[in-house]
Amino acid sequence: MSSIIDIHPHIVSPDKKKYPLAPLGGTQSTWSSERPTTYDDLLRAMDEAGIAKAAIVHSSTAYGYDNSYVADAVEAIPERFTGVYSIDILASDALKTFDYWLERGCAGMRLFTMGSTLPNQSTWFADRASYPFWEHAGAKNIPVCVQMKQEGMPLLRQVMDRFPKVTIILDHFARAPLEDGPPYAAAQEFFDLAKYKQLYLKITPINVTPQTWGKGDAKTFFGKVVDVFGADRIGWGSNFPNSLGTMKEILNAAEQAFSFAKASDKDWIFGKTAQVLYPSLKD
Repeated sequence: MSSIIDIHPHIVSPDKKKYPLAPLGGTQSTWSSERPTTYDDLLRAMDEAGIAKAAIVHSSTAYGYDNSYVADAVEAIPERFTGVYSIDILASDALKTFDYWLERGCAGMRLFTMGSTLPNQSTWFADRASYPFWEHAGAKNIPVCVQMKQEGMPLLRQVMDRFPKVTIILDHFARAPLEDGPPYAAAQEFFDLAKYKQLYLKITPINVTPQTWGKGDAKTFFGKVVDVFGADRIGWGSNFPNSLGTMKEILNAAEQAFSFAKASDKDWIFGKTAQVLYPSLKD
């Protein structure tokens, strides 16, 4: 297999004075409080698991829009890390802020439109006030991760129709409903997104659980995802330390879920797709 790359780990510093907490939604996520993980901790976990490089995703549920800790990690270990940052895309100075973080090692952006501290699906990412951000992301060739529920897909389609040059990465498969099993009729809206060639998928431990598959299993679901989207549009992320377990355990579970796949597809999912999305992670 090619070099393994993680496109969804998080880091949180125990130094709250240097990196003050300001979580989106006003409440810090439980995982970031209970399992703060420094970038040195992340590096050790990667080495134990045999992971070559990582695109660290900014911890919005700890730091809001202050990406300083991820930026410091990328600056400290650029040969192993790149960063996926978050900004307020509706702010009047959004583009200036965007460029500031680009100068500080940003290789991707992430929009936290729902999650553990924001349970309801937001709509602001498709507001007209967001258009300059989307245009800038396309012009700068910066991929944008979107964490969302399936309910947000109509608005996501509007964004992709308007901004076809922007690469979009759908976090956690948008938690598409899979419990009904093959042919996954409840998730048809998710599979219909395959027509948007700008769209990539990020698989995480949230998707690698038998409870999620319901009446199906790893082969029936992920096999269909690979057939519909193509392995070259799927990338793996650990969600460490948000998801429980060591990074090695998390990686092993994902590799087991894709044990049915051919070697060339696994090369894409566990490394090559990451290098397309984040060229600085190339060998």
